[in-house]
Amino acid sequence: MTASQNLLPVYQTLDLPLKSILNEIHQSRWVLPAIQREFVWSDQQICRLFDSMMRGYPFGTFLFWQIEGSTASKFKFYEFMRRYHERDAKTCRELPALGDRQVIAVLDGQQRLTALNIGLAGSRAMKLPNKRRSNNQAYPETFLHLDLLGEGAEQEDGMVYDFRFLTLEKAAEQSRPAENHIWFRVGDSLQLKEGIGIFERVQQHELNRDQQTVAFERLDLLHRLVHKTPLISCYTERVQDLGRVLDIFIRMNSGGTVLSYSDLLFSIAVANWTELDARREVNEIVDALNGVGGGFSFSKDFVLKAGLMLAEIKSVGFKVENFDRTNMATLERAWPAIRQALDLTVRLVSNFGFTGQTLRADSALLPIAYYLFKRKAQQDFLTHSRHSDDRRNILRWLARSYLKASGIWGSGLDTLLTSLREVVATQGTNAFPATQIEEEMARRGKTLSFTPDELDDLVELPYGDSRTFALLTLIFETVDTSKSLHMDHIVPISKFKRRLLLAEGVQEAAIEEWSEQANTLPNLQLIEGAINQEKLAMMPADWLRMREPDDLRREKYIYLHMLEGLPEKLGDFEVFYQRRRRSLQSQIALLLGGSGAESASAPKSSAA
Repeated sequence: MTASQNLLPVYQTLDLPLKSILNEIHQSRWVLPAIQREFVWSDQQICRLFDSMMRGYPFGTFLFWQIEGSTASKFKFYEFMRRYHERDAKTCRELPALGDRQVIAVLDGQQRLTALNIGLAGSRAMKLPNKRRSNNQAYPETFLHLDLLGEGAEQEDGMVYDFRFLTLEKAAEQSRPAENHIWFRVGDSLQLKEGIGIFERVQQHELNRDQQTVAFERLDLLHRLVHKTPLISCYTERVQDLGRVLDIFIRMNSGGTVLSYSDLLFSIAVANWTELDARREVNEIVDALNGVGGGFSFSKDFVLKAGLMLAEIKSVGFKVENFDRTNMATLERAWPAIRQALDLTVRLVSNFGFTGQTLRADSALLPIAYYLFKRKAQQDFLTHSRHSDDRRNILRWLARSYLKASGIWGSGLDTLLTSLREVVATQGTNAFPATQIEEEMARRGKTLSFTPDELDDLVELPYGDSRTFALLTLIFETVDTSKSLHMDHIVPISKFKRRLLLAEGVQEAAIEEWSEQANTLPNLQLIEGAINQEKLAMMPADWLRMREPDDLRREKYIYLHMLEGLPEKLGDFEVFYQRRRRSLQSQIALLLGGSGAESASAPKSSAA
């Protein structure tokens, strides 16, 4: 055998069936190191794993780190997820100090082992669609079940055995032998006895002879999988050097597509923080930011990049050298101030009216966050009149950066953010340096100046375009964006059915054009969500008279929202549309036609 062959890792098969694996997990003999990420598998992935095992497919190899007691006492470890709750329990709990006992840390295979733990000994609670996040009933507890009678041939989804997460009530309700369905809770197999125990379980249901045979064979197969079949093929690293283990971990995982590079780098941050729990801190701020206002969809990547930017790490790129021990110590020291600045930033853009659905690029918030961080801004920045000009300049710059069709916040992002950080650091002492930022962006090919053709395109932005909300907030600065805002069709879109248009005398040839116009900027406004529900399908003139009976208040509303010539009937739409289009076109040209500095000093719209 050559020397190179001696260096090859030796994989071994552990004589452990699933039940024994779970025992190792539940006794905290197999643990998760801090470098592991959270559980991310879906219900479908868990079901496919169990289907694969039932069919005798390979379970995959694992990478373990055998940690001696003297080494284990130096690190943090986490238990495997067991009862997953999408709102209340998405992250693994930290284990208490392990003392000096030896443990096995799972470096590769966490998702599969967690899926086994949840499927056999735990549960899943996922939010039901169209239910409020605050509603506890929106998260029913479900358990993995196997249909003992379902089809035994491969289905369209590639699965042979029908595994599903069901509530206990739903499983009982849907267990109908006459329809060839008996749902068995997979976790019950842990206590099921071989032979007679399986037979007695099958006899609990009124099945015909053929059904009894199918159910017995299927349950017997599951029982052998849980109690007898060894599944683990693993390589165990025994060297007690964290640096080597991190290197193995990154090399083992970076070749795949499931685990992102930022996940791997985050693992290093987790391992290097000494006072704070990095995993808990990052997860908590992600959840807190996403719960602001109408809700957002910030990721751990966003928080990590913000940490690099605000802690003034040399560059904001996801590179291994940026996550060394020295930089992570810097990040940990600055973390309380970083967390406060991020919270303030997201509350600010929420007050601008943005939500996760209308925020076109999360990265655009990072220069704002760095500015607030450097200023040591407090909560009064959100409301105090002395900050009103600063808030207005931030909104104008943010909205402008979202309006380029090509997208500003794409390629070259790390270099751009690093350079904008320098501009804010040197030019943002007293106010948000929007003009200097735009100049730097232009030097890097990210100009916020708009050509006449681009301006013409903006006035016809459709309802579903990610830029439309930003443009409306820029044009109508006096709308109270701190309230929950909806983009509303002034003349309801439901009015533009063919039969209704023909009844109003619209020519057949013009119907398609009218329908397209109805869904573009001149027929859109920003109004509060509650008002939008109230308005629904009413013609706008009728609704406004009901909403504002006072003539002066009604005239003011029309002026602020540029609604002159508001149509009384559907047939008046074309005249109203063209008039408002011209008004918007003029206002957009005033706001965006020059450089950022020129636009900031342009006269406010008639909505201002």
